[in-house]
Amino acid sequence: MPQVHLDEETVERLDALRVDDEEYDEIVSELINIYEAEELTLFRSGDMD
Repeated sequence: MPQVHLDEETVERLDALRVDDEEYDEIVSELINIYEAEELTLFRSGDMD
């Protein structure tokens, strides 16, 4: 897995999202899934027009 360096503000924001001491990779994966789902929804809704 690639190494990613985050600034302090980003780490604080991730910490605010953590539930039950979940790992950062779990949070990031969840955020990516949300982003992809929203992107797909926007793409599909654009096809309907």
